[in-house]
Amino acid sequence: MPRKIILRNVIRKQWLLVGIVVCIIFACIYPKLGAKEGPLKPELTVKYMAVPTIFLVSGISLKTEFFVGILKMFGVNAWILKGLITVACMPPPVSSAVLLTKSAQGNETAAIFNSVLGSFLGILITPISLLFNLGYTTLVPIFTTVFQLIMTVLLPLLLGQLLKKYSDIREHNLPLNMISQLALLFVVYTTFCDTFMTPDIGLDAIDVLITVALVLFIHFVLIVASFRTAWYFRKHFSASDVVAIAFCSTHKSLTLGIPILKLMFQGYSHLHQISLPLMVYHPIQIILGGVMGIQMKDWIQKQSIKRLPV
Repeated sequence: MPRKIILRNVIRKQWLLVGIVVCIIFACIYPKLGAKEGPLKPELTVKYMAVPTIFLVSGISLKTEFFVGILKMFGVNAWILKGLITVACMPPPVSSAVLLTKSAQGNETAAIFNSVLGSFLGILITPISLLFNLGYTTLVPIFTTVFQLIMTVLLPLLLGQLLKKYSDIREHNLPLNMISQLALLFVVYTTFCDTFMTPDIGLDAIDVLITVALVLFIHFVLIVASFRTAWYFRKHFSASDVVAIAFCSTHKSLTLGIPILKLMFQGYSHLHQISLPLMVYHPIQIILGGVMGIQMKDWIQKQSIKRLPV
């Protein structure tokens, strides 16, 4: 296969990652365009257009029946370290863990259930856990934050659910995922525009490298620990369940996380620092998950052979 075709396929499949890199480069070259009070007016367009768009699409995309079913059943830079705590507060991703579980022949149904339920709960739990772990004094006033979350997160999410239920919007085959990711790229771009407009952001190349190394190490340890813990209880979980648990329990959502951070920390001088670990975590979880997914797929096949009747 020609190199151009391979490169085109890679870009098509990972266009969000490519878009993030491009946004960072453009933000570095001309940060005034997307900086606060710049021509793009991110204080208005991000807060009241891009973020609500992301959660509106989430409301249309999330499968309500899963949530209803549950109701029926019952030395490093200090701010980088806080950014790692921020990652821990994030909800699971809507798609990446499901795709990796499916590619490794894991329990796709369980992965979908976890992603949907986690996304619903994350809308409420993530802001609360951020306030609890990072402290009220570092954020905007609590009532202002709650009001903004209701207006830009919960209401668009609810509107999306209503449109899904009472309209034929899903029948029009709209590129909802692309719309959401384009809005996310706009949020990422304006965030880094503010970063490059700030003379001293408290980060240097060493901090970035340390962040990458820490995130890579932590994610690897977590996915291995999750895998081994789930396999320890193999009387209750099948091999495909173990793979789903390993991916779903360690993946974090950039799509939902960045808008929440941007909303809650708008105008906060350390926003770029606490956002960096989540930015790094997203590509690492996909790349590392893809590599480990191959090993897990082989492992599942070996387990299925062992269980075949003699």
